[in-house]
Amino acid sequence: MIDALLSSLFTVILSIIFLYKWVVIISAILSWVRPDPYNPIVQMLYRLTEPAYAFIRRYIPTVVGGMDLAPIILIFGLIFLETFLRNLAF
Repeated sequence: MIDALLSSLFTVILSIIFLYKWVVIISAILSWVRPDPYNPIVQMLYRLTEPAYAFIRRYIPTVVGGMDLAPIILIFGLIFLETFLRNLAF
């Protein structure tokens, strides 16, 4: 029973990580086209990604040549976390 609970918990966590990776990718792509900042979808994406970007920017200078590397660093971190948890669970 405990194994089933842990397996379900890992599955939910891995799904959340998978979805958040897509939120970061969509947010990064939208930042290239300068969308309307008052659009509710753009505001939601900003609220979901900006705290993680701010955390990364606090410790690592992420602007290189005018390009923000925080989304790339965040995606690599999420891939690492996803792989670690998948190997830990199974």
